[in-house]
Parts: sequence; structure tokens; C-alpha cells
Amino acid sequence: MKRCLLRQIASIGMVGALMASGVAAVEAEDVEFLLIRNVRLIDRSGQSEDRVVNILVEESKLEFITEDEIEPEEGMSTYDGRYGVVMGVLSIGQPANFLILDQDPREDIEILLDTKTHVVFAIRDGEIIRNTLSRVAEPEPEPEREEKPKSRWIAYEPPPMALPLDYQDTSKWNRWEGRHVSGIFVGAMALDRQRWLSHDDDSEQQVGDLNTYDGGDIRAFRLGIAGTLNFETPWFYQVVIATHAFDKGYDSQTTDDFTWLDYRLDIPLSSKIGLSVGKQKEPISMERLLLGTQLALTERSAVLDAMFRVRNVGLALNGRGSGGRMTWAVGVYNDWFDESQSFDESSTDLAGRVTGLVWVSENDSHLLHLGLGARYTDAKEGIRYRAGAEFGRSPVFVDTGDLEADNALTYDLELSWRGGPYWISGEFVRSRVSTPQHGDLVFGGYQVTGSWILTGEMRAYNRRNGTFGPVPISRSVKHGGKGAWELAARYSSIDLTDGSIDGGEMDIFSLGLNWWLTPTFGTNFNYRHIVLDRYGIRGRSNGIMYRLILVLE
Repeated sequence: MKRCLLRQIASIGMVGALMASGVAAVEAEDVEFLLIRNVRLIDRSGQSEDRVVNILVEESKLEFITEDEIEPEEGMSTYDGRYGVVMGVLSIGQPANFLILDQDPREDIEILLDTKTHVVFAIRDGEIIRNTLSRVAEPEPEPEREEKPKSRWIAYEPPPMALPLDYQDTSKWNRWEGRHVSGIFVGAMALDRQRWLSHDDDSEQQVGDLNTYDGGDIRAFRLGIAGTLNFETPWFYQVVIATHAFDKGYDSQTTDDFTWLDYRLDIPLSSKIGLSVGKQKEPISMERLLLGTQLALTERSAVLDAMFRVRNVGLALNGRGSGGRMTWAVGVYNDWFDESQSFDESSTDLAGRVTGLVWVSENDSHLLHLGLGARYTDAKEGIRYRAGAEFGRSPVFVDTGDLEADNALTYDLELSWRGGPYWISGEFVRSRVSTPQHGDLVFGGYQVTGSWILTGEMRAYNRRNGTFGPVPISRSVKHGGKGAWELAARYSSIDLTDGSIDGGEMDIFSLGLNWWLTPTFGTNFNYRHIVLDRYGIRGRSNGIMYRLILVLE
């Protein structure tokens, strides 16, 4: 009975519920850098023992929870939790909402009814409203001392699927902890169903009969391992495989080989600088860096799919500065190893990206992000830009064809604004291709995306790599809630026509509705209207698609 009551209170917003029952509020205190050590997390399932953890809150948001020892740092407000019991909504990257009780309510349920006596700490929406904990003395500065490693995912880019926020929880069935290697098995699958609603005669003349692309398939199926190599300063690794065996539809008998999607090692050189080695995304374009589960629409915009590689083999340095308001990354790549060809025959590519928070409101709910990226290739394998209509089941709509080239230089400009549940993001891309036959050619495009989370949640901003996170879920359907609903729209444009190259010009308007029932299960619905100018005619078409997403928890 007591356990059921505890589960119920924790599910409905612990801090708000117990504050209403008698915790005396004090003048709210903003949280910049707060560490609470030695507190207990209750296992609500009753299947395992309580865990003693340390909690870090940074700029009013819950930064991470760890069982590892954390030494206080200069400028950090550090308190001793005295092994009190933590209760509340512990959502990483969201405003902190939890409290600490001085006794275990499982032993005496009356503790929950006398919060004025037993609550020793309470924080609501990132503001401290009660605190009677003992403060730990701030340490003397030790500039020569090596920084202790922090057990959180420090890589510039996460695995190509959702990594559970509690990936360090050793009680998880898919998690293991070894002396030298620790890790977690991860996986994801996306199921698509698509229908082309209409296309006019000009469109059919340009790309053929689109109705032959109607149907469903397994859009993505990925399995992998991510974790740490347990040196004094842990290294992070990930190995992920994928298959497109079902791309031709549910009835297809063809099975393709598995593809090594990612194999990467992330080596922390310091607390703010890391080195990534292996097959990975190049550091350019926010939309390209986002996971599929983080996108507001089901597929990336055509211009970014056409002009940037999905992944490449190489190494990249990345870091951050200006108090966490700026990020940078630069890498060099050559896929000779992955493509089984000689190094000299493969293109060598350079890519880099710099981002900055131009403006952030006092409570961090509103911000303005600016990003600049550039990519250079010596084009030894030639250049070809092409894209479909932002559907998984789509023919090629725009295509430059194979171009012999001396080099290509591509620029990317990002601008994003977030205001609570609202998010507007855009990118502008230009590529100059130097060819011996056609001279200098210029191709480009842009996309503008708007998103509104109808249930009121706010996408977190990742200060390590300058991107926005997935839609958080305040109350999932597993806990009696309605999940998170998001409405999105996008306008994208791509122009692959210049000089004697008639690659086509395409404009696409998209609408999307996303519903995340839980952090590991979601569905979305997308509509697209496509206008294509190519071969001297203008074709129009439109279609819809439905996607179901499953992530291994």
C-alpha cells in the first residue's frame, strides 16, 4: 500500500504535491552551479536496493545524476544531502523539480504528511524554495591538479539512436559493468507507411509514376553497443550496425548485407576538448547532426541530404568555450578504409562548425542560436548532388549527375530561436563546385522549420555540440499521462541548376504531427506538397506518410 502511494505521488509531480501539503516556501534562489552529494534514490519497483548518488544542477537544469564521487569545484555550491531520500521528476536537461526528505517514507508514511518538518531541500522549476542542508566548504583552487572525469556522455555526437538517460544504471537488463569495459546494448526501428496522393502529368513526365512507390517498409533497423573504456579518464566508444534489407517493402524477399553505420572512439583530452576517431557524422549542419528521433519532421530537408554526406571515416577535434555558450569542431576524413579502395583514389574532406548562443534569457527558456559551417573536398571521386522529395519511398527528383571536379567548397549558416515550447530553426547552404568542363558551378538551398509542442514541454539545448534535443515527455502514457504532442511545419528549397547543368529546382512544404507516448515509443504523420521545375516544365505532387518508432530501452 505504501509503495503504491509512493509511486502515485512520484508520478503526479512530487514537488508540487508535497509543497501544497505544507512546505514553507522561502525567497526563491536561482541555481547556477549546484552539487548535492550523498542522497538516496528509491527503487520504486522494489526489485533492487536504493542507490546513493550525487546530483548536479547547472543553470537551473538537472545536468546529471551519478554514483561516482564528485569533488566540489571552484564556484560550485555544494551541499551534503546526509543520505536523505530524493523524490520528484528527475528529467535530465529539464528544469530541476525534486525534494529531499530526511527520513524514508516507506518506513513511516506520516512523513509525507508532515513535509514542513521532514523536507530538508526543495527545488521547483529550477529555483530553490527550501534548503536546510549543510554547505560543503569550497575547495582551494588547484590549477595543477588533473580534473576528475565526469561520468556523462561527453561525445560531440551521441550514438545514431536514442541513448537512455540512465545508461549507467547497472540494474538494466541490457547494461553491464566491467573492470575495463562497460556498456549498454541499444537499438531502434522505424516502420513507415507511405502514399502518394496525387501528381500531375508534368510531374509524371519528370520522375515517372509515383504510385509505384506507395507502400510500407522498415525505414531503419539499428543495433549497437555504446559505453566506456574505463581508464582513469574514461574513453567513450560506440559500434552500430544497420540494414536496409526491407527497403523495397514488407513483401520483399531481398536481404541486403548489414552496414557498419558507426564505429567511433571518443577520447576526452580535457574537460572541454575531445577527439573523435572512426566512422562518424561530419561536424556541419545542425539538422544533419540531429538523430532521426530529434527531428521535427520525419526526414531531413532535401538540400542537406543532397549536399552533405551521411557519415565519413576520419578524426575530429571538438570543444566548447565562453562558459558553455560556444562550441567548435573540425575534422579531416577519407573513406578509403570503409569503401575498400586506395587512399589516393578516395576524396579527402575537411569539415568544421562553430556555434554560439547569441542571447539567452535569465531563466534559460528563450535563446537564440547561431551556427556557421564549412566543408571542402578535393573531389577525387567526383561530385554528384541529388535528392528525393523528403520521403523514404521516393525517386530522385533533383540531380546534377556525375560531375568531374577539381574541388568543392560548401558553406552552411544556421539560425535557431527557442521560446519555451516553440522552436524556429533554419539553414542556408551554398556550394561552389570547380569543374574542368563547366567552370565554376553554384548550387544551394535552404530550409525553415517551425515547431510547437502542444503539451507544453521544451526541447533542451545541448551546449556540448550546439544542437537541440528530442521532445521531452512530462508524463508518459505509462504513468497515466498523454505523452508529448508536437505540431511542425517546414518549407525547403533546393536549386541544382546552374550553367549547362539542369539538375532541377524543388520547393517542398511539409506539415507534421508527432506523438511521443513514451521516450522509447512514438509515432508521427507527415504531409508534403512538392513543386519541381526541371526539363522546362513545372510538376506538382503531394503525399503523406506515417511512421512508428521503437527504441530499445
